[in-house]
Amino acid sequence: MWLRDRTGTEPTTARSPLRARRALSMVALVLAVAAAVFFAIRAMSTGEEVWRWEAGIAAVVAVIAAVDLLVIRHHRSGGRPRSGGQDRYEQ
Repeated sequence: MWLRDRTGTEPTTARSPLRARRALSMVALVLAVAAAVFFAIRAMSTGEEVWRWEAGIAAVVAVIAAVDLLVIRHHRSGGRPRSGGQDRYEQ
């Protein structure tokens, strides 16, 4: 198979982007939670609908960042696919 005859240095010098992705997700989580709290307080004090929408959007971003952190944690722990207990590439 053509993938097995590699002559480049990719496998020895490749770096995983998980550390940078984790840092960005953590920053996004902290900022989104802070923004959601700020916008929720602002919505309660003014009663305007726009601040509720802003708080909701910030909360959704926080949930997405939290889920991304869980996925990264799963990848870093060497997680395997759960398809019948075997890896799909094993035979």
